[in-house]
Amino acid sequence: MSADEVLFVLELLRRAEADVWIGGGWGVDALIGEQTRDHRDLDLLHRREQEDAVLAALSVEGFVESLDQRPVRFVVTAPDGREIDLHPLVFAADGSATQASPEPERPFAYPSSCFVTGTVKRTPVPCLSTEQQVHFHQGYEPSERDRHDMAQLRRVFGIGTHF
Repeated sequence: MSADEVLFVLELLRRAEADVWIGGGWGVDALIGEQTRDHRDLDLLHRREQEDAVLAALSVEGFVESLDQRPVRFVVTAPDGREIDLHPLVFAADGSATQASPEPERPFAYPSSCFVTGTVKRTPVPCLSTEQQVHFHQGYEPSERDRHDMAQLRRVFGIGTHF
């Protein structure tokens, strides 16, 4: 997924009045303010109650659901192979959110402070904070992409990561 495609999808969802935040590799690059590697997909977090609007907006562009792992996540794919990995969030009054996890008694937590702004091609975009990115890159064997992303956060922000 290219930077222009990311911005196109974000604009499409903005016009649909859907709140989304970039996570994953594009989220790391948004925090850094530059694309540091190729991305096979786009990870987006959205308000669960806006899921119908998200799906309707993306379907106009030919995206169809290709993987359903609800309530944790689901994937939509365009005819040209572009993928968007969608993560539904339930927000609390204080601005924090939770996402279902494979262990229902242990949902993923998102403090209100983790919803920040980064940039893609000098365009402000909503994304997850550095701290949240580091938090979600724990507890599993990292891929080369994960190692690259954490190295970029260390390089730019001087923070510690566990790998």
